[in-house]
Amino acid sequence: MNVFVTGATGFIGSRLARVLSEKTGTDLVCAVRQKNNELPGRQVVVPGLDGQTEWASALDGQTAVVHTAARAHIMKDEVPDPLAEYRKVNIKGTLNLARQAAKAGVTRFIYISSIKVNGEHTPLDKSFTAEDVPAPEDPYGVSKLEAEKGLHEIASETGMEVVIIRPPLVYGPGVKGNFASMIKLVERGLPLPLGAIHNKRSLVALDNLVDLIITCIDHPAAANQVLLAGDGQDVSTTELLRGVGRAIGKPARLVPLPAGMLMFGAGLLGKKAVAQRLLGSLQVDISKARNLLDWEPPLSMEEGLRRCFVSENEC
Repeated sequence: MNVFVTGATGFIGSRLARVLSEKTGTDLVCAVRQKNNELPGRQVVVPGLDGQTEWASALDGQTAVVHTAARAHIMKDEVPDPLAEYRKVNIKGTLNLARQAAKAGVTRFIYISSIKVNGEHTPLDKSFTAEDVPAPEDPYGVSKLEAEKGLHEIASETGMEVVIIRPPLVYGPGVKGNFASMIKLVERGLPLPLGAIHNKRSLVALDNLVDLIITCIDHPAAANQVLLAGDGQDVSTTELLRGVGRAIGKPARLVPLPAGMLMFGAGLLGKKAVAQRLLGSLQVDISKARNLLDWEPPLSMEEGLRRCFVSENEC
């Protein structure tokens, strides 16, 4: 199996490339912005990702493409038109790559989308499924949905198989963003007013997501499917913080304030969106991947959190 991975220096792509090389013996080609001596396989330098990018040299002889590269979700996007910027990379760049892949004879194209295609939150104990009507609420989610629609059209026109994977928040060694900020707060031992939050959120450990991606590379039943990723273990924000504390060996200091009080205070401070992510629910049903692919997340959330604090060589 010859596999081409985009975004190979990114959070997901770098781990995927390493596991593919070390554990499957895959003939690997990695797309990078600049050469990286730590990456396995052959490297192809690609300066950017848009509708004009030329992929011919990278795609020659490839069986499958795993497309992890994207313009990532940005909390405080300061560009004048965020949707236009997302579309340049996440739609035009993705569909340009897919068309060239089909022309080059690639048989399967795996696209790492986002649960934001489904929406931003769920009622407690009601999970998103792969069959739900999409309801993205921000430019990033809209761009991912439009890319998915374009990929389905290309698959229909060319016969190239497309697999779409929508992960929720991904955590693991080297995680950044809000999850990294949360880890730092627990490490510092600061008291946090999140000791009585009874929401439920789905996450996915990096190695669980990588395992699902690798399963989808050649599993016959994955062809032309939309799959949701997750650990299969939903937790409240309170439980997650306690789990982080156990992983680092330093108990989280949590003050039990009511969620309603926190939401009210966040609204006064103009932080309602931040509070929604901490206090609201977002649950993902991974039964389709389980039943269709006979797939189970290999890591528990406890082990996934532990791996946030070890080097990749120990994973």
